[in-house]
Amino acid sequence: MSKYVSLDKRSKKAQKEYYSIQRRTWGEINPVTRSVPSGKAYNRKKEKERISKEFRDGFGADSFLLVV
Repeated sequence: MSKYVSLDKRSKKAQKEYYSIQRRTWGEINPVTRSVPSGKAYNRKKEKERISKEFRDGFGADSFLLVV
């Protein structure tokens, strides 16, 4: 069993190796920052999906133009 040497008393090479091992993995944590989009903001993608859904459900282009 090896004797424990505190980190500040280790050589620079040993300290560098220790810290590199600590940084290797995030484990279960995902480092990507995510934000929740505002429900009040205009979303073009959402609007396009709504229009395409209406056309798939049987609404024709003529009836869509009359509604808007």
